Amino acid sequence: MFEHFTAERRQLAEASLFVRHGGDGPPVLLLHGHPRTSATWHRVAPLLVERGFTVVCPDLRGYGRSRGPAPTADHAGYSKRAVAGDLAALMKELGHERFAVAGHDRGSEVAFRLALDHPEAVSRAAFMDGLPISEHLSRVTAEFATRWWHWFFFAQPDIPERVINADPDAWYHGDPRSMGQENYDEWREATRNPDVVRAMLEDYRAGLTLDRHHEEADRAAGVRVRCPALILWSLRDDLEDLYGDPVKIWTRWADDVCGHGIGSGHHMAEEAPEAVASSLGGFFTGRTPG
Repeated sequence: MFEHFTAERRQLAEASLFVRHGGDGPPVLLLHGHPRTSATWHRVAPLLVERGFTVVCPDLRGYGRSRGPAPTADHAGYSKRAVAGDLAALMKELGHERFAVAGHDRGSEVAFRLALDHPEAVSRAAFMDGLPISEHLSRVTAEFATRWWHWFFFAQPDIPERVINADPDAWYHGDPRSMGQENYDEWREATRNPDVVRAMLEDYRAGLTLDRHHEEADRAAGVRVRCPALILWSLRDDLEDLYGDPVKIWTRWADDVCGHGIGSGHHMAEEAPEAVASSLGGFFTGRTPG
C-alpha cells in the first residue's frame, strides 16, 4: 500500500499521529472513519496523486497507530475540536498552511469541525457519509435508534470495552478481499488493541456530549462553513433512506453546497475508489461533480 508515500509519526502537543503523505501539488487531507485507519484510503490516495495532488492520510487521534491523551470524564481529549486541532497543527508542520479536506463517517465530523474552527486553513471540504452530529440527534426516530443503536451503546461507560475486547473479531467485521489484505491486516491489528478500542469509544462519547454542545453553540452564533462543500453518500447505505437528500440538510450549515450519491456500500473509498477519486479530484480543482 501507499507506494512512494512517506510513513512517519509526528509528535504534537497532545497527540502522536501516524501519517502517510505523498505526491506533489495542492494539498489534500483525507480522514478515515470508524473503525478504520488511514489505510482505508489506499486505493484513493494514489489516484489523487496521479491527478496532481499532495495527499496526507493520518490515523485520527487514538485510532490505528496514533495516540492521544488518557481519557477523562468529560471526554474532551477526543472531542472533534481537539482532533481537528491535531490536524490543523499536523498540516502546518508538513508545510501546508491551506488545504482541502475530505472526511468519511466519523472523519466527516472532524472535517466539519476543521472547517468551522480553522476557516483560514480549509479551502474546500468534502463530507462523506455523514451529517453534523446535532442534525442526526435532532432527527432521532425509532428507525434511527434501531439502525444506529451502536451510537448509544458506545456512549455507555465501561460496558462496551468489556464486550468488544472479549472478542474483537466477532464484533468488528472485515473482508480482506474487499478491503485489500494489507488494509485488512492493519485494521484488524488496531481493533484488537484495547487502547485503540477505548479511544474509538471516547470518540462516540464526545459526540453525544461535547461535540453536540459545540455544534449547538455554533448554530446559535451563526457559525457556518464558508468554503465550498461537497456532500457524498453511499447509495447502498442508509443515510439517504433515513433523512432524504443529505445536501438539503448540509445547506443549513454551509453556504456553497453540492453533492451526489456514490454507487457503493458504506466504505466507499475501498469499494468505489475510482468514483470517489473522480468526485474529489474534480471538486478540489474547482469543478462541480455530478
